[in-house]
Amino acid sequence: MTLATLDDWLPFLIYGLMAVAIPASMVIMSFVFSTRPSRRTKARSVPFESGVSTGPPPQQRFTISFYLTAMLFIVFDIEIVFLYPVAIVLDAVRWFALAEFGFFIAILALAYVYIWRKGALEWR
Repeated sequence: MTLATLDDWLPFLIYGLMAVAIPASMVIMSFVFSTRPSRRTKARSVPFESGVSTGPPPQQRFTISFYLTAMLFIVFDIEIVFLYPVAIVLDAVRWFALAEFGFFIAILALAYVYIWRKGALEWR
């Protein structure tokens, strides 16, 4: 490899090394500094969260409200992701991008008001 090629690939090499080193060091440190008990007992194997012993998880079904809220979150989250490319080219396209940006936000606001009126955001 020539020096110019190494200079071109050096940032990628550093990024790759960091991408491997950080998670590996987290896993290793979790084993090194672990404070878990050495003996496993039945009482210690039960999940404990927020001061309440939950015991084995109950077999329960989720209501449709849970799924509806999750789907609405995903839809609005994906819609917001589309705002990023518009914001990047806003300086280059100027007024057209600003008008499209406003139109897109208006559609999102209209959809939000619609689902709010329909009661989709109410937790039952």
